[in-house]
Amino acid sequence: MYFKRKELEKFRSFRGPLIDVRSPSEYYKGHMPNSINIPLFDNDERSIIGTIYKKEGRKKAVIEGLNFFEKKMELLLDNLFMSIESYKTFVNKNAEFDLRIYCSRGGMRSQSIAWLLEKYNFNPITLKGGYKIYRRWVLDSFSKKYNIVVFGGKTGTGKTRLLSLLEKYKYQTIDLEGFACHRGSTFGGLGMKEQPSNEQFENIIAEKLNSFKFSNNIFVEAESANIGKCKIPHEFFNQMKHSRRIEILRSESNRLDELIDTYSVFKKEELQEAVLRIKKRLGPQRTKTALESINNERWDLVCKSVLDYYDKCYEYEKVGKTNVKILDLTDKKYDERILELVNNVL
Repeated sequence: MYFKRKELEKFRSFRGPLIDVRSPSEYYKGHMPNSINIPLFDNDERSIIGTIYKKEGRKKAVIEGLNFFEKKMELLLDNLFMSIESYKTFVNKNAEFDLRIYCSRGGMRSQSIAWLLEKYNFNPITLKGGYKIYRRWVLDSFSKKYNIVVFGGKTGTGKTRLLSLLEKYKYQTIDLEGFACHRGSTFGGLGMKEQPSNEQFENIIAEKLNSFKFSNNIFVEAESANIGKCKIPHEFFNQMKHSRRIEILRSESNRLDELIDTYSVFKKEELQEAVLRIKKRLGPQRTKTALESINNERWDLVCKSVLDYYDKCYEYEKVGKTNVKILDLTDKKYDERILELVNNVL
């Protein structure tokens, strides 16, 4: 296993198109970020081959796979050459590069594509152990001890805005909500892209962690274990719970302005659906007020209706937290001057 992980490090060190030749469903579940999916078999073909393997053995399955391969060889080549040309255009037409190919376990699929490319005078590199070994690397990365600093604060204190500012000035940050394409509340999916699979969410986090200087601070926003349908890796979330924490304070008017700017741009129907999802927790009166206020575009009343509920949830989440420092950003603009305040409380 150690040998295979050394192979992964070597594979990742090369530069050039990264081709995932697994089926579209495998790719959707999880893949190496920045890879291109050029499947050797589509979902149905993979299912057929798998069934033959189970019922009739490996030899028959390989023969069926070769039949599929023969029929689509020209299309595969077209897609591979198109990816190569796109890479050349994006990077540098004359730059040297390597063709990196992986499948599930580094077996016949990646080796078949490599064989095909060799016939056209390419020197492809395949990943021994395939995506399986990559996933082990991803999961192992969460067991390392990181210098995490968590930004806490009630809804509307601008935690995500602060993370973006730190990222702009080259601080090490992980925007978990950005990676999950969800803001972590009933309103969290509004205006966001489709969420990645949980596996892909983990892959993205691991790649970001790998890009950091290990000894430096890593800033994240306080989150629940689940962000929409994505779950923060257990080991990493456990570190977050016991890390240094900076509690952001802002006035209610600041927070209302933040929420109004964020959510008033969405369709009334979408906002009302989000309110109805938590109507049992809001209670009948607050739900009614929120729905009517959305209809009348009284965004201040909408936000006030839900703010009390979220504040109570946050107070519960804060119980038992230690090693907390306060950062008062009341009436402060989120610009580079805030960075000095952040550094002063560390």
